[in-house]
Amino acid sequence: MAQHEQGRQDGDSDGDSDGDSDGQGRRDEHVRVAIVGSGFGGLGAAVRLRREGVTDFVVLERAGSVGGTWRDNSYPGCACDVPSHLYSFSFAPNAEWPRTFSGQEHIRAYLEHVTDTFRLRPHIRLNTEVTKMSWDPAELRWEIETSVGSLTADLVVSAAGPLSDPKVPDIPGLETFPGKVFHTARWDHDYDLRGKRVAMVGTGASAIQIVPEIQPEVARLTLFQRTPPWVLPRVDRAISDAERTLHRTLPVTATVRRGLLWGIRELQVQAFTKHPNELGMVEKLALRNMAKSINDPAKQAKLTPSYRIGCKRILLSSTYYPALARPNVDVVASGLAEVRGSTVVAADGTEAEVDAIVFGTGFHVTDLPIAGRVIGADGRSLAEAWSEGAAALRGTSAAGFPNWMSVIGPNTALGNSSMILMIESQLNYLADYVRQLDVLGGRVALDARPHAVRSWNRRVQERMRRTVWNTGGCTSWYLDAQGRNTTVWPGTTGEFRRATRRVDLAEYEVLRPAPARVTAPAAPADAGEVTA
Repeated sequence: MAQHEQGRQDGDSDGDSDGDSDGQGRRDEHVRVAIVGSGFGGLGAAVRLRREGVTDFVVLERAGSVGGTWRDNSYPGCACDVPSHLYSFSFAPNAEWPRTFSGQEHIRAYLEHVTDTFRLRPHIRLNTEVTKMSWDPAELRWEIETSVGSLTADLVVSAAGPLSDPKVPDIPGLETFPGKVFHTARWDHDYDLRGKRVAMVGTGASAIQIVPEIQPEVARLTLFQRTPPWVLPRVDRAISDAERTLHRTLPVTATVRRGLLWGIRELQVQAFTKHPNELGMVEKLALRNMAKSINDPAKQAKLTPSYRIGCKRILLSSTYYPALARPNVDVVASGLAEVRGSTVVAADGTEAEVDAIVFGTGFHVTDLPIAGRVIGADGRSLAEAWSEGAAALRGTSAAGFPNWMSVIGPNTALGNSSMILMIESQLNYLADYVRQLDVLGGRVALDARPHAVRSWNRRVQERMRRTVWNTGGCTSWYLDAQGRNTTVWPGTTGEFRRATRRVDLAEYEVLRPAPARVTAPAAPADAGEVTA
């Protein structure tokens, strides 16, 4: 791992920030843009700013290296369920992907490569967690407090991401468990699972990758499943040397490959959003995938979903069901309800003695922890503003939070394609946002008008009504506490790209500093007196 370089380096072409910066976030340091997070969203924003000629920015990262969720998730079998050539930046193609679906280590290496290729390391502040961001309406800038000091910024790009903070359910008695407990996103590589009795809680994307990896090693694996997922075969293969050579020699071939992968998924979204009742054929493929490995009718019944395919994210695996068929695996069709010492108890009363509990229970997606640390123009936090549901103009700008932009904001996630496509669309929006500020000139900020946010969100939610995510009969992590889908984009990535191509100033209030008051000089004591 390359050594992080604090602050700006001598000889770097970037401009200096205002004030005295020692690279440790001093109070008098000011930057034009502060980016929070160094995953795909944060690094992409940094690259796009540099391409726009903006070099006065910092990337604030709470961890010790870049990579975001692909740094944090290093569990056994961790890989992407989007094809490699589509799960990468269009401006940074990679001809060296080893497989059609890349593993975590290759994606993380790719992000490190992007960081070096675009000379981003001098801008990155590692081990710097943002603890509070407050808007200063008088100065029209953000005051940012971090774990190592403070700074101010004209513009904040929040790229913390929805898959940043693991969610562990509040299980009665968990604190009494004498064994090992960890979340899949905080995998303990020092703990040896070999020969152990392990409880796997959850059956999402992480769990179906972990189960086949640890099943051969553990003495017994008890899988706690609240809701069975739909699982299609994972058609993965090694990318040949000839293919890699072709993409390296003729980059246009990689572009064509990416385009074909994109087009197929654009067609798929039509079924999810417009014709969810016509997904029966896809369900048959998933059931056939199960039947090839699971012969026990009782186990088949446990693993067969009762909701429409696509309502929850469709998972890809050709090894999950074979692992569940092994004699050392028990599937409990119920959630974990209680822990009594080393005994785990399901909601249906099933008990099992285990040595370790692994939570594959997802993340704080609709209740982002960072939202509580963002204080807007009226003194309210973003969490308070979103207490009845997250909403942002074009998935990016929240009313009352001037010059604050979210990458992977409300209703920008996908259930069928690559999030990098959505991220790049938001980066286009960011680029035009910066251009608009330049055109307006001087000290200026843009605040999304409440009616524009409401209008955008109303259209999104109207389109959401007929989608499989709302009509499929499941309860997914896409839904917030009110049961509203504030996570997924109910259209194609092409539609979103068109919607974020330009910033419409009519949707924003333009803020400028209040004019300074001019106080008239005090009149002399004898003013107005007439001398005889």
